[in-house]
Amino acid sequence: MSDIRIHPRQKLTKEKILAQAVHVSREALFEITQEKYIGEHAGLLQEGERVVTHVFECLMPGYRGWYWTVTVSRAPRRNDVTINEVSLRPGEDALLAPEWVPWADRLSPSDIGPSDRLPYNPDDARLQSYDHDLMQGYEETGIDTDAAIQWELGLGRARVLSDEGRAAAFRRWYRSDSGPRNPGTRDAHAQCSTCGFFMKMEGSARKLFGVCANEWSPFDGRVVSLDHGCGAHSETDTKKSQSLWEQSKPVIDELGIEVESGK
Repeated sequence: MSDIRIHPRQKLTKEKILAQAVHVSREALFEITQEKYIGEHAGLLQEGERVVTHVFECLMPGYRGWYWTVTVSRAPRRNDVTINEVSLRPGEDALLAPEWVPWADRLSPSDIGPSDRLPYNPDDARLQSYDHDLMQGYEETGIDTDAAIQWELGLGRARVLSDEGRAAAFRRWYRSDSGPRNPGTRDAHAQCSTCGFFMKMEGSARKLFGVCANEWSPFDGRVVSLDHGCGAHSETDTKKSQSLWEQSKPVIDELGIEVESGK
């Protein structure tokens, strides 16, 4: 079944012998469908030299705008008509399925569960091969610790984040609810950069992000930006409610006190 839309015409100036083979073409369709599903002859398609396709309306439920097609041909200087193929093809108004996309390209991060396994991607632009020659950290070289720290025997990684992968992660984190653009930050009285529970990250990430270590915060254990904020900041307090009158000091009623002298 082809998904290329067809545009049949009523007349062809050439191939008159093939154009007149309407009845033969209709009978050829009986091998793949019932006669009640074959509608009127809708026109012709010129497929090539001495090759013509007859087009019939499709009356099957759910196939509005589709056509039955029968391709016929003849040999040079011969009048015998040969049936080449029969098929169901879409017209201009036919409903088509969306273009197929491989499952690996259809997935989004939210579709992945803890036990799901992703296919290995050797050309992932977010990763780069580990550099054994870099010995210093970010503070000295400006290169992230992951790429600069010495390879640990038995614990090394074949690849680490590339500049592209790091930048994509930073954008994703900063634009999420762990960044500054959310209602919690707007209502907070201070930013994470001044909170005692804020743990800075290594490498270039320390310029923008850290990890929240406050179990009373909804962001505990999550990456948050320096300019993020919430109501669990270590140095802020709840708003004090003001009384409608001035509270006087308590008065002791000495008349009601019975004093006993010790013996």
